[in-house]
Amino acid sequence: MYSFLNNEFLPAEKTLVHVSDLAVQRGYGIFDFFKTINGKIPFFDNYLDRFYRSAEFMHLPVTLSRDELKKVVFELLKKNGATDAGIKMVLTGGYSPDGYEIATPNLIITQHALTMPSPKVLEQGVKIITHEFRREMPMVKSINYTTGVWLQQKVKAANAYDVLYHLNGEVSEFPRCNLFVVKADGAMVTPQAHVLEGITRKNILSMQRVIACKVTLEDVLLAREVFLTSTTKRAVPIVQVNDMRIGTGKPGPVVQQVLEELLNREVL
Repeated sequence: MYSFLNNEFLPAEKTLVHVSDLAVQRGYGIFDFFKTINGKIPFFDNYLDRFYRSAEFMHLPVTLSRDELKKVVFELLKKNGATDAGIKMVLTGGYSPDGYEIATPNLIITQHALTMPSPKVLEQGVKIITHEFRREMPMVKSINYTTGVWLQQKVKAANAYDVLYHLNGEVSEFPRCNLFVVKADGAMVTPQAHVLEGITRKNILSMQRVIACKVTLEDVLLAREVFLTSTTKRAVPIVQVNDMRIGTGKPGPVVQQVLEELLNREVL
C-alpha cells in the first residue's frame, strides 16, 4: 500500500513526518476526505474547493495545483489497485522552528478502506446523544477533533451512534456529520451557522426544498424525522435522541428519498 508525501509516493509504513510538525505539536492543519466509487470520485471538485478554501484560511499554501493534485490522487489509486476506497488529504502546519510558528506545510495523501453504514443501520435508524459544545472555526475542516475523540467513551457508554453539538439551545453539527430535521409541519431545515459546509449537505440543499436557518434542540426533539449526513454515511436516520424517541421511532420517507437521490447522483 502506497501513500503520498509532498512530492513522492512512498510505502505507507514509510510515509512519516517529523515530531516538530505543528500537526503533532499543536494539532494545526487541515484535511479533506472523499470516496472513490468504481474508480470515480463523486463531487471531486467540491472537495477540492473546500480543501483549498480551508488551506487559505489557515495560511497554509498548497504547492500543487488542482490538476496536479487530481493526478496524484488517481495515480495513488492506480498504484494501490483500488476502485472503491477512501482518500484522505492532510496539509500540516509544517516543521515549526519554535513549535508555534507556521512553516512549510507537509502534504500527505493516504488511502483507506471504505466503510459505509450497514443495511441494519439504515433500516432501523440510530440513537444519538447531545453535548454542549461549539467547534472552533467550524468553516474549516481542521484536523483538531479533540472534543469529538474525547466524547467517544460517552457515546459508547450510551450505546449511541454519534453525538450532536448544541449551545444555548441551538444545535450545530456532529463531530464528522451535518444535521437535517424534518419538522412536524413537513418543512426540512438544517443549521445555517457554526457548521462545516459538508459536500453531502451541499448536494441535499441543491436537490431538496431545505431551509438553512437556526435550528434548536427543541426542533430536533419535536421533529417528524431527523437524519445525519456525511461523505461515508450519506444519510442515516436518527430515531432516538438521548432518551426521547423521534417521530414514530422508525426511519421516515424523507430520509429514504434523500438517500436514493444521493445514490443516483454518485453514479452520474
